[in-house]
Amino acid sequence: MTDSPRRPLQVHMFSALADNYCYLVRDPDSGRTAVIDTPEIAPIEAALAETGWSLDYILNTHHHADHAGGNLALKEKTGCTIVGPKADAARIPGIDIALGDGETFDLGSRTATIFDTPGHTSGHIVYYFAADGVAFTGDTLFSLGCGRLFEGSPEQMWASLQKLLAWPDETLVYCAHEYTQANAAFALTVEPDNAQLVERAAQIDELRSRNAPTIPSTIGLERATNPFLRPTSPALQATLGMTGAPPADVFAETRRRKDHF
Repeated sequence: MTDSPRRPLQVHMFSALADNYCYLVRDPDSGRTAVIDTPEIAPIEAALAETGWSLDYILNTHHHADHAGGNLALKEKTGCTIVGPKADAARIPGIDIALGDGETFDLGSRTATIFDTPGHTSGHIVYYFAADGVAFTGDTLFSLGCGRLFEGSPEQMWASLQKLLAWPDETLVYCAHEYTQANAAFALTVEPDNAQLVERAAQIDELRSRNAPTIPSTIGLERATNPFLRPTSPALQATLGMTGAPPADVFAETRRRKDHF
């Protein structure tokens, strides 16, 4: 008698606020369920009602209101446990469990490894379920983009993104916002001859014309098309007039241009 196939981690994606994505994540073995960030509670409650799942955890990526603003109300209603970044615990409402780089969190039988990814904020973390090939990157890595540097330096953000680049190409990337079409428009200005990017931008336009999501992406696709992961690209360096420059400097200039795009 052979073992039955391992059931995949369940991810239920839905929209919140103007352009946030929110995720219910469920271990199918134990039924343990978490929500990644709490932009607002009504869509989360609707998603719980739709799936029939009950909430055990909030997994916060960082302290911004469109990620942790619903923490206290949701905790009061459900009794859930709030997990968040150790480096920013003082700014995570209702935090119960503070985790940092290299630590793990068990969602029933599934384990997420925590990566500290400062840059967007000083205390941002991402959750990587390696055995399931799934990552929740908050505002660190977007589809074709990265988070604006509100509290960190370009050097910090580039170091953070390099951690994510070490993941396998097939890793599914669930980010926190639908920014892909605007990110693609910028990406084409710095790597206009990237054939894979050109093809992807057309696919994105078609998806958004139907109001369809562009998420999830994969690390492999981001590696090939996301300019913020490509500071070593000779073509991108040439466009920026930075041939042979250190990757952190190329990243910084790419981020500067995006900020003024």
